[in-house]
Amino acid sequence: MSSLDITVIAVLAAATTGVAPLASATERPGEPAPEAPTLTLSRAVQTALLNQPVVRQARASTDAAAGRVDQAASGELPQVTGTASYQRTTGNFSPRPGATSAAVQMAPPWSSQTFNYFNAGLTASQLVYDFGQTDLRRRAAESSRSALEAAERTAASTVKLQVEQAFFRGRAQKALIVVARAAISNQQKHLEQIQGFVGAGLRPEIDLAQVRTDLANARVQLITAQNGYDMAKAELNQAMGVLSSRTYDISDDDLPAVEGEDSALTPLVQDAMSRRPELTQLQRQRLAQTQLIRSLKGGYGPALSANAAATETGTELDNLVPNWWVGATLAWPLLQGGLTRGQVREADANLRVVDDQLEALRLQVRLEIEEALLAVRAAKATTEAVLEAKTNAEEQLRLAEGRYRNGLGNAIELSDSQQALTNAAAQSVQAGFSLSAARAQLSIALGRP
Repeated sequence: MSSLDITVIAVLAAATTGVAPLASATERPGEPAPEAPTLTLSRAVQTALLNQPVVRQARASTDAAAGRVDQAASGELPQVTGTASYQRTTGNFSPRPGATSAAVQMAPPWSSQTFNYFNAGLTASQLVYDFGQTDLRRRAAESSRSALEAAERTAASTVKLQVEQAFFRGRAQKALIVVARAAISNQQKHLEQIQGFVGAGLRPEIDLAQVRTDLANARVQLITAQNGYDMAKAELNQAMGVLSSRTYDISDDDLPAVEGEDSALTPLVQDAMSRRPELTQLQRQRLAQTQLIRSLKGGYGPALSANAAATETGTELDNLVPNWWVGATLAWPLLQGGLTRGQVREADANLRVVDDQLEALRLQVRLEIEEALLAVRAAKATTEAVLEAKTNAEEQLRLAEGRYRNGLGNAIELSDSQQALTNAAAQSVQAGFSLSAARAQLSIALGRP
């Protein structure tokens, strides 16, 4: 890892903690500030995936779902409960209905004397069979966990797209600063040239006023571009999930062509249907719902469990009496007032909701891919046209400067040519941003990392 990468990581770490990174050992008080580190696209995406609350929230939801799987699986495992109790109790005989009169007559009279009574025991049970209720609940929980894992990937993809768009917007603003500075440089040369012509009486003073106005406007454009760059970096910080007041520069990274961006729509849609995490999420939700329905229907049948218990009781800890028993329990809810039927009906309706969501999402996926393809192709065509326009504007300015130098042109022609070149350069920057943003959108629409 280079020292530049280390500096960038330190900047982003400081952004999340609010603590500034330590100064480099080479820095000395009074020396000029070191050059701002450069933030690459991959580093920006990596930072966002670590810090964005949306991604962390999705990750926590997946962990919670894993806990629900453990809870659902617990019903299939042995259950053991240990108990221990102590009582200080009286020992008076209390007759019960059905007791013989002889037993009642033999019982001693009641008294207030108390005795120790200790009771310790273990109770164990194991589910044997319940028509798949517990097993299917566990499977449904596992499918729900898989659905949330897909939702986590969806959140990561969304954050990645937001970071890429903010990054390319910032890169475009940075390029506009270069355009504005080039315009200022040209206008400064024009000013020096025209001052000489006006001083020699070869040009009217209005030419000097015109070029000074153009130079002032170019400086305004530079200020606007610099402010836009700072705002773009603020948006990028928000997309990355960091609170940063540190300075960095956005690198000139770009996205390569997306595989298939010149292909037909149908095969791309078919490929995306197996890749998009949103579709995987709903498919897993559907599976979980069908498993839940089967589990609920198991409530119409009985549940069989094996049971065992062992106890030790007595009035003295060193003289406890052991007992144990084993058995089985068959529980069959014969009358529930329609509870199971209502639960199954609700689950069936929820399954239909998921099916409709799946169908709507498939339509949405197709639309997103089609829109992204059209945006990429339009941006590519625009880029070619803008490059041609920029080349022509450069030639136009060169000719205008020559005509003005030879006394054939005027300041307005020169100003218009310079403005045309500046506009063409700005359009070229915008076209590059549009192409990169469209490719980022297409990559996400196709479900590709």
